[in-house]
Amino acid sequence: MAHVSAAERRPQLIRAAIAVMSRDGVAAASTRAIAAELGIAQATVHYVYGAKDELYRAVIEQLTTDIAEQVRGIDIPTEPDFQATIGAYARQLWRTVVEQPHVHRLITELFVMGLRSPSLRPTVTDYQRQLDIVFEDAFREAAAYTGTTLARPVEEVARFFFAGFDGLILHRLARPDDMADERSLEQIVAATAALAEGHLPLSVV
Repeated sequence: MAHVSAAERRPQLIRAAIAVMSRDGVAAASTRAIAAELGIAQATVHYVYGAKDELYRAVIEQLTTDIAEQVRGIDIPTEPDFQATIGAYARQLWRTVVEQPHVHRLITELFVMGLRSPSLRPTVTDYQRQLDIVFEDAFREAAAYTGTTLARPVEEVARFFFAGFDGLILHRLARPDDMADERSLEQIVAATAALAEGHLPLSVV
């Protein structure tokens, strides 16, 4: 059997771990289960990733990259106004949640676990920071396309939208048959546009 280097094994193990975690949950992703997913010896997993947290960290980093690429790959449509533009963008983004709930469920599991782990918390923090930047870029691009001068900092607008969208994801995971989510998404978009354009009254500066 041809030798496979550790460098070649790492992406294979990460994808195998994601497959096991997505299907059976993070708790079920033992090194034995991950090795079985690939059809390799359990010792190989330990050799490539000395500690389980190293593999978890690699999985979180891979999921961060996947989500960032997915979000960046969504076309920002040029619509007549800012709300219409971000609305079209939000609906495209929401489609990924509807079609890939297992991915978002896994991210939620890892996120909560990471917050409780001193070794994983920096990775979770970096995950959040990177996604903040992705959303900021999307809203900056939408404002440029529509010639909109944002009344609030783009970081604040993006965080406002992301917070609402993230909450809606959790609601969808808990209640996948609730068709009101689409209406809630439009309300989040409207509130975000109002904040961005200075129409949402705020008591803080």
